[in-house]
Amino acid sequence: MEYNTQKSKMAIAEYGRNLQQMALDCTKIEDRALRTRTAEFIVNVMAQMNPKVKESGDYRQKLWDHLHIMADFKLDVDSPYPAPSQEILRFPHKQLKYQQSNIRFRHYGKNIELMIDKAVTFDEGPEKEALIRTIANHLKKSYLNWNRNSVDDDVILKNLADLSSNRLQLSEEHKLSHTNEILARNKKKKFIKPGSNPYSNQNGSPGPGGFHKMRKKIG
Repeated sequence: MEYNTQKSKMAIAEYGRNLQQMALDCTKIEDRALRTRTAEFIVNVMAQMNPKVKESGDYRQKLWDHLHIMADFKLDVDSPYPAPSQEILRFPHKQLKYQQSNIRFRHYGKNIELMIDKAVTFDEGPEKEALIRTIANHLKKSYLNWNRNSVDDDVILKNLADLSSNRLQLSEEHKLSHTNEILARNKKKKFIKPGSNPYSNQNGSPGPGGFHKMRKKIG
């Protein structure tokens, strides 16, 4: 009995060993016309085995490239696309690099820190006040997602001051959304109707949803 571990390595494992062997056998067909028709048949089988590849606009060319790779670049047929070079297998894959920046408050995330840095650059005025109020309410909402117990507004304002190096402060006349209001709003999000906007407060001040709108605006 021959085990797969004893067999030669497959060029593209997702198509399976049988299709790999069909590609190699295709190269041995002497009649060019028959060899071309066989290659076209194999490509059609490959398309059926991997339907997701059809989401790409050039999926047919990719399938032909895969066939040439499985045939060890020895397939001489009348292909609708030029045969790929063996050089495509020699380029090493680039390793993705992840950001190594530290996040001071993980329950708030990194994006809120970037938002705060951007808000600091705003000129004083109603727009900056609205942005600060939106950010503060978003901090409170994120805190409650992390800790369902009630949170003191002083804690949120202190975190805002720490994250902005005391450059952003909420005016005394502006109050944060009530904890029960935020929790109730989060609960109702599961029952949002299409086209509705449950994130705006009745008094017109930006709710948690306003944070995303403001973020898009200052981008």
